[in-house]
Amino acid sequence: MGFSLDSYPVVYRAKYAGKAWSEEYLEKSHKTPEEEAGMSEGDYAKLSESRNFYDDMPLVSYTTQYGLGCFEGLKALPQKDGGLAIFRPDRNGERFFNSMEGLMMPGFPADMFVKACVETVKRNAGLGFRPHYKSEWEKDSFMNADSVYMRPFSYSEGGVGVSLSKAPWVIIVTTPVSSYFSGGKSEAVVTERIRATPKGTGWIKAASNYVISALAREEAHKGGFMECVFLDATDRKYFEEGSSSNIFFYLKSGELVTPELGDTILPGITRSSIIELARDINVKTSERKISVDEVFADGAECFVTGTAAGVTPIESLTYNGKKIVFNNGKVGDLSAKLRDTLKGIQYGVLEDTKGWMVKVV
Repeated sequence: MGFSLDSYPVVYRAKYAGKAWSEEYLEKSHKTPEEEAGMSEGDYAKLSESRNFYDDMPLVSYTTQYGLGCFEGLKALPQKDGGLAIFRPDRNGERFFNSMEGLMMPGFPADMFVKACVETVKRNAGLGFRPHYKSEWEKDSFMNADSVYMRPFSYSEGGVGVSLSKAPWVIIVTTPVSSYFSGGKSEAVVTERIRATPKGTGWIKAASNYVISALAREEAHKGGFMECVFLDATDRKYFEEGSSSNIFFYLKSGELVTPELGDTILPGITRSSIIELARDINVKTSERKISVDEVFADGAECFVTGTAAGVTPIESLTYNGKKIVFNNGKVGDLSAKLRDTLKGIQYGVLEDTKGWMVKVV
């Protein structure tokens, strides 16, 4: 199960007004998890759909009309000891604040963000809406493990003329989620579309950025590929990122490379975590420009990273009809090591020596 609108009933909402944020927790219509699981498909669909509507928010707004909004994605993961913990919410909170300010709206404080995420997950868990750890997940390195996906997002006040938001809402919804990418071949293709341009909003997790990503990913799927990869807008030869993920290349020289950050690349939390984990095991890890030619000449392994993607190995990459197959189409040793270390920390199998996991229950 990938993303879904089967949201949990407790929702967080904050409103900016008069230089301050007011907060509330809304408990939407629900039954017990067991009762909901036993409902007919039609009745459950109606109940689930009702949790996605808010009668007291404007339909016509700067968000709905112009895509003026930003969002985050982070996970609370069931722990092997029975608990539930969120992966690095402080970093998501910092990025969300920066995104809001980057769109010239009031920034939502990172400390409020973390507290709201923890409390929203905790309240839903108290009602029984949460996944529990299963030892069977360890067999495939947690690639199909369950977790709670949190989607914090901004929503503007009503407005119809092209303008900026001065009094936004911040909402946090939570849903159950497992694997983001479907099973089968993990082949990727370089898209001709341009995701972000210099001096634009590529570094912001802005809603509008994902229109191009959605189009390019759909084109990739129709071509039989799992993922698409974007090149830079200026020279059209340097890798930037995937449709909703950062990208890494492990070269034959032993260097792990990911495109350097700038105003066209999203600063991923999983990205920075993988860089740290790789350096911990003395892998030369660089943040720099990396071209199509360099990857096709020296690429040994490739993987994408993100909250949803985790660490997902890419078996091949196609560009202008040319194809490179990484590690004979098998998951590389370094890709597997980094994936297993990250997942082990997230699900409480490995000790969290970095303080990345924030306990919920």
